[in-house]
Amino acid sequence: MSTVAPPADWRRLDPRTVLVTALVVAGVVAGAAIPVTLGLTRWSSLPVAVLQVFAGALLIIGVAAGADRIRWHRTRYRIGEEHVDLHTGLLLVKRRSLARSRIRTVDLTANLMLRLLGLVTVRIGTGEQGADSTLELDPVTRAEGERLRRLLLDRAATAPAGVHREGELAVLDPRWIRYAPVSFVAPMLGGAAAGAVMQVSEWVGAQGEVIEWVGDRFRDTPLLWTVIALVLAALVAGVVGALGLWIEMWWNYRLEREAGGTLRVRRGLFTSRSISVEEARLRGVDLVEPLGVRLLGAARLDAITTGLAKDHEARNADHNTLLPVAPRTRADSVAADVLREADPPTAAALTPHPRAARGRRLRWSLAAALGPVLILTLLGELLTPVLLWIALGCAVVAVPVAVVLALDAYRGLGHAISGRYLVTRSGTVRRSTAALERAGVIGWTVKQSVFQRRAGLLSVTATTAAGGGAYTAYDTDASEGLDFAAEAVPELLEPFLERSPKKA
Repeated sequence: MSTVAPPADWRRLDPRTVLVTALVVAGVVAGAAIPVTLGLTRWSSLPVAVLQVFAGALLIIGVAAGADRIRWHRTRYRIGEEHVDLHTGLLLVKRRSLARSRIRTVDLTANLMLRLLGLVTVRIGTGEQGADSTLELDPVTRAEGERLRRLLLDRAATAPAGVHREGELAVLDPRWIRYAPVSFVAPMLGGAAAGAVMQVSEWVGAQGEVIEWVGDRFRDTPLLWTVIALVLAALVAGVVGALGLWIEMWWNYRLEREAGGTLRVRRGLFTSRSISVEEARLRGVDLVEPLGVRLLGAARLDAITTGLAKDHEARNADHNTLLPVAPRTRADSVAADVLREADPPTAAALTPHPRAARGRRLRWSLAAALGPVLILTLLGELLTPVLLWIALGCAVVAVPVAVVLALDAYRGLGHAISGRYLVTRSGTVRRSTAALERAGVIGWTVKQSVFQRRAGLLSVTATTAAGGGAYTAYDTDASEGLDFAAEAVPELLEPFLERSPKKA
């Protein structure tokens, strides 16, 4: 079928988008064909059910491909001198435009199907929140995607000065995969696997048989050992899933600094991703150490940037991660390279917090641990003594864990000023060491509860337009915390401080 070509300065998406849509829908339909066919056999014979499903599948694939063909025909884009324009829609025509001076992100993504065809999805964004701040070209050729990325992120005239090298800053070390099983993803995937088995067995009407089969395997096994064995099986499945997820997300990982002041992260095995971060938007880094990872001496490095897009995919693809979990020393060295510093601010010596902060964490942790125990004890007195034994078991396990975590949280507290950066550290289950550029702080929030006032403590929070928006030094000594804020950003907090007169 002939089509009207767009004007010379307008371009179309790649026409193979229709083929991609047809293949994807065919895969979804094929996955649903077996349970649908089994369901139809209740009212008709198997050959008739197969023909019905086949005809329905062809209809669905044809409708989806036809709709995408119309979308392709009605979509065009243009890279102008000052704006990027995108026109699309049939009944409801959308004409959107982004000013090139405001464009901050050009990310390329390609799932396995797109990679086989040499295509990518390009997302062009201003870094602001909201659907109107992003244009998506899905799909274009990989060469076109790279051309758009270079064209729209060319900031050669504004590249920051620094002594650190250009080019490759970090590359994947396959040995880092050993950190995947100790992440919180493993138990979550294990639970998801167990739930998936039960859900699928219910769909095919075999849930009872599955439960009976498991019961037969543990018929002569005590209940406690049965529970332990099932939990271990789920954990093994979670570890396998965590390893597979890590390989898919971080294979072919590479962190580079490009000419013009752009940091580029490339990664992915089946789905390739290319994420660009302008150094002009970089306000610092966050060294993240989940508990399991920290016990092995490792950490992850995230970027603290202004205007990071927060759409659905960004939240679910570690969009701001510069370095996956790696040895702590390696994370510190990459932080120094990224920030163009001789010494990493994340490794700076931190000022410890008063012992009163330790008492507060002990009280919070014990209250969180003993709250459920008290409830179970009360219910046990009213209902059944079994709950009293459960409460005792919870207390025996929870109280020592709460004390250990509280002491660890206290040891993790700290703050410092390291050159151009202020550094705060806090957390235990998820410890965070944030190095925030002092010039990026736009305000301070000082909080002091009644209990903090009695203990001589307060919390100071640096507010910024970058990253999470707030970075807090919790439970500092009252005078130290205020001096820290005043020194980090001179004249911002000083007008609100009352200094004691110096004695002669």
